[in-house]
Amino acid sequence: MADNSCDIVVGLDIGTTKICAVVGEIQEDGIEIVGIGSHASVGLRKGVVVNIESTVNSIKKAVEEAELMAGCEITQAFVGIAGSHIKGFNSHGVIAIKGEEVCQEDIDRVIDAARAVAIPLDREVIHILPQEYRVDDQPGILDPVGMTGVRLEAKVHIVTGAVTAAQNLIKCANRAGLDVADIVLQPLASAEAVLTQEEKDLGVALVDFGGGTTDLAIFCDGTIKHTSVLGLGGNNSTNDIAVGLRTPMHAAEEIKIKYGTCLSSMVGRDEKIEVPSVGGRKPRLLSRQILAEILEPRIEEILTLIDQEIQRTGLKSLLASGVVLTGGSSLMPGIAEMADQIFQLPCRVGYPRNISGLVDVVNSPRYATAVGLVLYGCESKPKKKFRIRDRNIFNRVTSRMRSWFKI
Repeated sequence: MADNSCDIVVGLDIGTTKICAVVGEIQEDGIEIVGIGSHASVGLRKGVVVNIESTVNSIKKAVEEAELMAGCEITQAFVGIAGSHIKGFNSHGVIAIKGEEVCQEDIDRVIDAARAVAIPLDREVIHILPQEYRVDDQPGILDPVGMTGVRLEAKVHIVTGAVTAAQNLIKCANRAGLDVADIVLQPLASAEAVLTQEEKDLGVALVDFGGGTTDLAIFCDGTIKHTSVLGLGGNNSTNDIAVGLRTPMHAAEEIKIKYGTCLSSMVGRDEKIEVPSVGGRKPRLLSRQILAEILEPRIEEILTLIDQEIQRTGLKSLLASGVVLTGGSSLMPGIAEMADQIFQLPCRVGYPRNISGLVDVVNSPRYATAVGLVLYGCESKPKKKFRIRDRNIFNRVTSRMRSWFKI
């Protein structure tokens, strides 16, 4: 097997429910998906690693499967990060322009000025995402290089996360034999895969409905305006089914995928489902209506909390393109209709786009983050790699993390 070269990009989605590796080959006309591997995730809770060895084993199995399908050896990957420890906020920087024209050095300095905010010692900057620049009194500039002025301002969105959470992700990938090319916030990666540029320009909210967390990213005028992570997801509804129907968790997950719906009005009263019992008892026949009545309030709660977060930002009136739902839990029948009612905005389920190759395999919201990581990696192609092999891990990782996304 050949080593993965510069024309191969790998996205590794280390999620609470599943770990997924997607291999993309850079072609002249775009990205061709040539390999995919997926394995059940064991060592994570709400997007955060809680068992290193279990996570490493799951990563290895997903990567081996992707290697076999792609016919190449995977040595590095772009890794997604999520979890309720993620916090995003907006910041502002101002500098005097040194020469007559704005140059790249001026942009670097104004970004540094914008990131000069007090951040707790246990947190580190993951992304610094420029929203817009202002030269003198001219706002709304996306690329000010070459413009004439005396004062340069920058509005940026800063995403921070717990140092230890990122550190553990890197450690798991390293133990599985992978270099981490970069760590990317999962809703940003998903946005690369499922959103159109027109939606980002008009204003759109992306809701990435995963197993352990539900992630929100709001775009307007072509740039990111807000990010947040809610510590509830599809696993909460699975747990509700397990408790409500008195069935094992793995059976509850299967029942949810096969028979679940978020609107009880969509289910006929005479429909029955077979529910396995615990402790070796016989399976029972129950009404499918009961399952829908368990799922409906939980999905409604999660979407309502996301709606409250959107309202809190004051950006809801700018979402002309509405809401795009993606992630594995967005496959549940009736979720778009329920979202329409809760958000009072047009809603759709987002599928990966702008790809070729194994489209029929990855054409599902379940793979939006992994495909988005590949698309993200194709655009950035950083030269740095993250590896933890040092005794003083904390200091080395912190120093490397400070250079992330230094524009």
